[in-house]
Amino acid sequence: MNLTSKHLENELPPEPGQAGPSTPERILFRLKTRGPASTAELARELGMTSEAARQQVQKLVAEGLIAGHQSSAAPRAGRPRQDWDLTAAGHTRFPDTHAQLTVQLIGSIRQLFGEQGLEKLIGQREAEMRADYQRHCAGISSLPKKLEKLAEIRSAEGYMARVEKDGKDWLLLEDHCPICAAAQSCQGFCRSELQLFREVVGDKAGVTREEHLPSGGRRCVYRIVPV
Repeated sequence: MNLTSKHLENELPPEPGQAGPSTPERILFRLKTRGPASTAELARELGMTSEAARQQVQKLVAEGLIAGHQSSAAPRAGRPRQDWDLTAAGHTRFPDTHAQLTVQLIGSIRQLFGEQGLEKLIGQREAEMRADYQRHCAGISSLPKKLEKLAEIRSAEGYMARVEKDGKDWLLLEDHCPICAAAQSCQGFCRSELQLFREVVGDKAGVTREEHLPSGGRRCVYRIVPV
């Protein structure tokens, strides 16, 4: 079961009698996109009974896809609340773009052509992405609409991207990184993408990265500050 934002278009349960993602898929997608949650939260958000949610959670725990930990939120009277989050195995249910082969290829390029050769590869990828992004964003002058288009492009590439308003700023959120293994092996990919976002946004705003999934963050978060 590989989960993508394409076939899980939203986190709401399907209408009764309609086909849709399975309950385990919806739970994994919820934890991937919104982070840790208690059994009660999962039941409420996914339209399930507490008992049904508990049973599904225990199945996912047994499969090694999620694990529990004590919530950092201040507990009410009684025992501390337990939240559930994806394990490493749970994260592998989302696309990884053939991680092992990618890392091997990066290592081979380093060995054969050195860091300069690897930088040329990254530069070529950046140039191709720039041309594609600019083609899709051509004629869009509105910053919010341009960001929505950028999120649409990134989601199609497997990044599970979306845009949210944060005061006067905008946030580009990417809940998944399909090239995470490559990015961990070579930070140049992430540096290249940040530069690409800045070029696509143009002089209408500044772009900084606040969270970084390959460095241990739960997701990648880019702040866009209008100027």
